[in-house]
Amino acid sequence: MSAKGMRNRGGKCLKAVHTVTEALKILYRQKLLPLEKYYGFSDFHSSSLEDADFDNKPMILVLGQCSTGKTTFIRYLLEQEYPGSRVGPEPTTDSFTAIMHGEMEGIIHGNALTVDPNKPFRKLSPFGTTFLNRFQCVHLPNRVLESISIIDTPGILSVAKRKMDRGYDFPSVIRWFAEHVDRIILLCDAHKLEISDEFSRTILALRGNEDKLRVVLNKADMVDSQELMRVYGALMWSLGKVFCTPEVLRVYIGSFWTAPMRITDNRKLFEREEGDLFADLQNLPRNSALRKLNDLVKRARLVRAHAYIISCLKDEMPVVFCRGKKRRDLIYDLPTIYSRIQQRYQISPGDFPDCAKMQERLMSHDFKFKGLKPKLLAGLDELLNTDIAKLMPLLRQEEEEAADQLLIQGGPLGSHRGPFIVGNPFHHSGSNGEIDQASNDEWVVSKDKAKYDEIFYNLSPHEGKLTGTKVKEWMLRTHLPSSVLGRIWKLADVDCDATTNFGRGEDFAFGPTVYSFCAVLP
Repeated sequence: MSAKGMRNRGGKCLKAVHTVTEALKILYRQKLLPLEKYYGFSDFHSSSLEDADFDNKPMILVLGQCSTGKTTFIRYLLEQEYPGSRVGPEPTTDSFTAIMHGEMEGIIHGNALTVDPNKPFRKLSPFGTTFLNRFQCVHLPNRVLESISIIDTPGILSVAKRKMDRGYDFPSVIRWFAEHVDRIILLCDAHKLEISDEFSRTILALRGNEDKLRVVLNKADMVDSQELMRVYGALMWSLGKVFCTPEVLRVYIGSFWTAPMRITDNRKLFEREEGDLFADLQNLPRNSALRKLNDLVKRARLVRAHAYIISCLKDEMPVVFCRGKKRRDLIYDLPTIYSRIQQRYQISPGDFPDCAKMQERLMSHDFKFKGLKPKLLAGLDELLNTDIAKLMPLLRQEEEEAADQLLIQGGPLGSHRGPFIVGNPFHHSGSNGEIDQASNDEWVVSKDKAKYDEIFYNLSPHEGKLTGTKVKEWMLRTHLPSSVLGRIWKLADVDCDATTNFGRGEDFAFGPTVYSFCAVLP
């Protein structure tokens, strides 16, 4: 293909691009966007894309019923609170919160967000003022947020509150976010397995994005092994009723908070499940370009099917007489029209929009459609058959360059590298590589130092030091998660020699360090 034929409005050609993201923006603006505008794609489906939709960092959408631990899960990932976050036994998060990286802490409210060209939220305006008053963006200087952004959501209403009106179309908002994020985390509580009406509608809104979905059974440390087996089976049965997929959903089991575990029977299982989930999230920045490419191809196939549907309806409509009756007949016969288009143009049934939703939107349309435009469709076919294939070498090059990089730094995501890390008995490194210098001020646990001295010497140190092997068994008695114990060990083992000593040597005193942190961490 000539460079002249691949130029966009700014005069830049695909041969001159150096990243997959930049190439996708060119292809979309040149070959897909004109087709969307010509056939009114945004009137029936999602709105057009902007540069911010291609340039934004990978986003994680956190969903769940009230009090399933959504905000606590986010705190666990960030290892800090964020402005406006509240945790409670009943609905405390009443708004959508986009948590993004910023040099200074701050909050931007929804109406201002929708006019910011650097944020991927401009297309949320049609959901109305009521929703925008419940939408905000929090900027936070956090290392995890340098690589990803997180969307916190209001709790899905339970059965007893299903008749409450939010004032905006909650499932439609969820659908918009599901189409634009890289991963969807659906949190379930071991004690709340019922599927409410709003929960069912929310899951229906996720259709078409099941590949992004990860289900987490949270607070699993509150039940014993026998009860956990029953809870897991009940959850799979409940989800099977609302997820119309032949595959069994993968459910991650764990307890994602920093508090001590209530029941430690399945501690090793929780750690392995947490490792699998965090390994999946760790790959999001590395696979971001591939996700955007997949989403663009999916969108292009939907646009092609939409164009044929609209042009077919245009051809079937009479010019003057009996337009109202014919309009109703065409809406009723839409499944038959789908079948004719599939056979005539060899389009897969999976590329077509949901028939019931299409019929619903056509009911409110004036049927002033445009006919088939072969030139635009030829450009779209070229995008799907030729242009995307030419991007694959560049995509593989980007994946190879990122293969050995730990793209998410900080927090449990940045420190999780498999089941063991040399020198740390709790499988984790610290949240950052820097070592804080000891303060000259009085130590907060000085008054209890004699008690801690006794505990330290009872563990039989060798030459004034304790190894991780000796320390691990004693520290596990606190029932704190291994990620928290790993951070405590990192603080104790300042010189990173896989041991911790006592007194005023290179390391802080192990006993006071452990006990002081076990006391302040919930």
